[in-house]
Order: sequence, then structure tokens, then C-alpha cells
Amino acid sequence: MAGLRKPLALAGHRLVREDGGMHRERGEQPRSTDASASAIPEALRAELLAAVEAAADAARPLVGRGDPNAVDAAAVDALRAALATVAADGRIVAGEGEKDDAPMLHPGERFGIGSGPAIDVAVDPVDGTRLAAAGSPGAMAILAAAPHGAFLDLGPAHYLDKLVHSGPDAGLDLTLPVRENLARLAAARGVAVAELRVAVQARARNAAVTSAVEAAGARLHSFEHGDVERVVHVVASAGSLDLLLGIGGAPEGVIEAAIVRAHDGFMQARLAPQSAGESERLRRAGADAARIWMLDELCSVPAFVAIAAVTECALVPAHAALVQVAARGAAGALAGSPGLPER
Repeated sequence: MAGLRKPLALAGHRLVREDGGMHRERGEQPRSTDASASAIPEALRAELLAAVEAAADAARPLVGRGDPNAVDAAAVDALRAALATVAADGRIVAGEGEKDDAPMLHPGERFGIGSGPAIDVAVDPVDGTRLAAAGSPGAMAILAAAPHGAFLDLGPAHYLDKLVHSGPDAGLDLTLPVRENLARLAAARGVAVAELRVAVQARARNAAVTSAVEAAGARLHSFEHGDVERVVHVVASAGSLDLLLGIGGAPEGVIEAAIVRAHDGFMQARLAPQSAGESERLRRAGADAARIWMLDELCSVPAFVAIAAVTECALVPAHAALVQVAARGAAGALAGSPGLPER
């Protein structure tokens, strides 16, 4: 992913934004969430939304057939064909397939007609392939687009430790114990810790976080797949969650940063390698394992996010000036589930 902003080997400094917006993170100026702040023209947004709709439409006939790779392959082929015709000089910078050894659009892959805005895209042709293969809710096609260099280069990272809430900055930090973060968020919102609903993916790697949330007395929302959907419910004003914690996919983290920024939320992330091979690749890349990235480092300018449901999704809260959810056809019909299941 050469050429992306602030590669892993460079420590750099905290970015300072000067655009308008709603609140500040530590060391940052207010940021804009208005659609006019995006460098992605309206016509190109429509093309990108149509591309994820094509991916969702291609995946949907395979729902419930038990083959997640077939779901991914159909969506990848359809998305690649649709992106080939968009009026842009485009580049894929993050994708989910490499981490899961699944069909994918490859980092560095070019798309578009070669003229028009120069954009980078982070993409997951189907977020929740296992959900789709099982016929379960929560699968969607999704991409985030921004001008070249706007997304952080995560290099060979496959996993990130994440902290997301709706903002403003309440003093939460990934270096703090879970109990302290919950206490700070509850105090900032004027509620008891017991009223906070915290999403943690149900994985062995998150066992300590899960136990800490429960020990602190917060309400645990445990889920198997679908962390993008959970991030929507954490940062959107009509969402049903207060906080997301724990280790999840790094490619999704780039897309999630775009969603968090579109809703003027708060996000931190740090590397969390889950294998000796990943650790070695990061070491060779000069990665700083202790570094914590703020939202404006993960996604430095307003990005556009396009989503189309493959199976039933709770995406009503996702809508924002810079987040569009397909509203027509099967994708639109499946996007309006009222709430999140525990899964």
C-alpha cells in the first residue's frame, strides 16, 4: 500500500484539523460532518453506492447455502466490474479478503476509468460472509472512499484493538483499564455504569475485556460477527449501543473510522497482532506496537461510506450526510431491521 498517508514505519505527530464540526478530540480541532466537506462529488457517490448494491445483489442468491467463499466471490466479481466503470482514478487501499484468505479486491488494485477524482477505497464486498452463508442477519456490502492518502496505511496489520463511542471526548483511552473507561463515559453522560451498553465481539482474544465489562456492571452486548453494524449503533444518535471495545479486523477498522468521522464520534485504535507471522510482518515494517491512533489519523478528511444490505441489517441509524444506505430493491428492504440481535 505504498503511497498512503503516514505508513506504519513513521511515527509522525498527532494531526490537527482546521475544518468545522461539532467537537474535539485531544489535540484536534472540530471536524465537519457535512456532505459539502467531502471531496467525493455527488455523482461519484451515486456510482459507488450502485457498486455496493451490485455486490449485494450478486451475493444474495447464495444466502443460506453454507459457502462463505462463494458469497465473497460473487460479491467481489460484481463489485470489481461495477467499480471499473466509475468516473474516478481509484485505488483499493484496504480489503478484508487477505486476512480471511478469501476472494478479495487487492490493496493497490486500480479501478475506474482513470479520469475524475483521485480516490482511495477501503472495501468489504460482504461484511459478514459467514452470516450470509448461514442465512443470518447482519451481512452487508460496504466501502469507504476518500481522496488519495486520506486513510492510514496499516501495512500488514490484520487486527486492531479498538475503542469507539459517540463523542465528545470523555477522557477514554485504550491505555486505561476497562473499568476506568466505563466510569469516565458514565460520568460524562450523567448515567450509572449499569446503564451503559457495551459491544464486544465474542472471541477468545476479547475474553479479558468481556470479563471486565461484566465485572464493572455494564450491560454486555456480545456478538459473533458484524462489528461494522455495531459501530453504527455506537456512534449514531439513534443507535442502541454506547461503546465498542476489543480486538477486531484492521481492514474493517478503516471503514469504521470513516463511519465514526461521518457521525462526529470518537475512536482510538492500536495494533493487536494475533499470530507470530503477523507480529513478524509488523516488526519488519517498523510498526510501533504501542502507538495509539486517533480518529483523524485513521481517516484524515471527511470520507463517503456506501452500504447495501445482503441479509436483514439494523442500518436505520447509519444514515448521515456522508453515509448512504441503499434504499431501493432488496437491499433497501433488508436495511431497516429495528434492532440488533445478540449474535
